[in-house]
Amino acid sequence: MTESAKGRPTMKDVAAEAGVALKTVSRVVNGEAGVAPAMAERVGAAIERLGYRRNESARVLRRGRTASIGLVIEDVADPFYSGISRAVENVALRHGSLVLSGSSGEDPRRERELVLTFCARRVDGLIIVPAGSDHAYLRPELDAGIAAVFADRPGGLDVDTVLCDNSGGARSGVAHLIAHGHRRVAFLGDSASIYTSGERLAGYRRALREAGLPYDASLVATGPAEQAGPALARMLTGDDPPTAVFTGNGRITVAVLRAGHRPALVGFDDFELADLLVPGVTVVAQDPARLGATAAELLFRRLAGGRGAPERVELPTRLIPRGSGELRP
Repeated sequence: MTESAKGRPTMKDVAAEAGVALKTVSRVVNGEAGVAPAMAERVGAAIERLGYRRNESARVLRRGRTASIGLVIEDVADPFYSGISRAVENVALRHGSLVLSGSSGEDPRRERELVLTFCARRVDGLIIVPAGSDHAYLRPELDAGIAAVFADRPGGLDVDTVLCDNSGGARSGVAHLIAHGHRRVAFLGDSASIYTSGERLAGYRRALREAGLPYDASLVATGPAEQAGPALARMLTGDDPPTAVFTGNGRITVAVLRAGHRPALVGFDDFELADLLVPGVTVVAQDPARLGATAAELLFRRLAGGRGAPERVELPTRLIPRGSGELRP
């Protein structure tokens, strides 16, 4: 028994099994011309008997690519980010590439570790949902030829970026509540340090300003989703409570619903079963699949040799009325 036969079979093993030259096996494996049908059939039978599999890593490295990309998102368990991940995988599959992915958990250090680990594995490109704003660590990798795209949030480097209209979406949701008679609208959002949360708060304030309503800091709370229910409870027991609430993401919307508070409500991000509640939950919907697919297409365009200035794409949101946002004071 040869050394290779003790582990994974090699093309040499296939050649010995089929009784042909190594070059003949190589031509069959790589789909090249110049092999008689009967000979190709013999080689194929030997491959099947031995369970031989082509070494894709060696093949792609000879071409100067690894046929893989890295994806760093906030949390793979979050439906929004899982939607992005699935869309990126679908595009990568069409381009013959694999996706290595990891969750940063909103920790810039974890983001950096993941990105540099992917780079050490020689991925061809990166799609990053930034957890921080300092991406100086990525500059040497870009200079070395790795392509990168920021998704959902801008990063600290001038590269292709795909965003959603966070401010405009929040503005439309709050304006919808105001149009239904509400003058005291609360805002419950994620940490103010997160770009998307800050943009949505800006949209909330813009809607108030356009309606001639004052901004009241006592009606605004930002932080982890588990704090949303208690924060709204405090607001509702105040001297001048809100009659409506705008929630800054799907997790916060669900936290408010679980807490049992049901003022008029519009939430940013759609979520499963939102249409089956009574009343159904009115939402400002993003399209995570479109965001992920757009980011991936931009990345593969760069990998194919695309030049030009970095692109910044802003995708629209959509207001979906279902009942909770149409309740009157």
